[in-house]
Amino acid sequence: MSENSVPDELPSEDDERLSRRRIIGTGAALGGAALGGALAATVGGSARAEQGNAMPASAADTKLDTDSHLYHLTAAEPDRYDGGTLRGAHEGTFPVLTGQQASVYFVELEVGAIREPHWHPTAWELNYIISGKADWTILGTHPDGTYRNDVFEAKQGDLVFVPQGFFHYFGNSSTEQSLQVLVVFNTSAQEPNDDIGIVATVNSLPREILAAAFGVPVAAFGGIPTEVKPVVITRCK
Repeated sequence: MSENSVPDELPSEDDERLSRRRIIGTGAALGGAALGGALAATVGGSARAEQGNAMPASAADTKLDTDSHLYHLTAAEPDRYDGGTLRGAHEGTFPVLTGQQASVYFVELEVGAIREPHWHPTAWELNYIISGKADWTILGTHPDGTYRNDVFEAKQGDLVFVPQGFFHYFGNSSTEQSLQVLVVFNTSAQEPNDDIGIVATVNSLPREILAAAFGVPVAAFGGIPTEVKPVVITRCK
């Protein structure tokens, strides 16, 4: 084309606008990609930093992966009492329960035996009657001025709930067969260690205090032993 020649066709205004859009779009895409890459690098770096600073697994978490998840509860050597036995799966006998706020007990009461009246200051409990039947008393709180005193008999297949801190007892109400109860607590501690019994409670108080509370002469408590010890299971005399 000569110096004095003119283009056959000049670009129209639409063509110029289209070209500008392509340029702007390309720049936006490149900018977005760069921004996305920077964000990904930042997030990835933060995640790696968090992983690098993560606290080591706790002993309880480690036990979930390393300790046995199986415990032969009824085959365990029981604690023996006058009137029955107690077998427990807790963090001392079933280490995988460490830190899990859970423990399970298998209680057997012979005819005429009772679980000492007591309460648990740090745990509630669920009791499932495997066989036999049991008399229950659960003493609750008294926000309206009257104690909630729930007295009933539970039989095979029944479930009994005792709220945390509520005073209670159960005893074998059958004259022919033993009572078997499975007890579940929301604590990993050994059951007798989270147990305040009525015998220790009474024996820990001065006799004049007991007499004043009951409104009877001090002599009325003269025959009560003064030794403070757990009883757990005993037999009705």
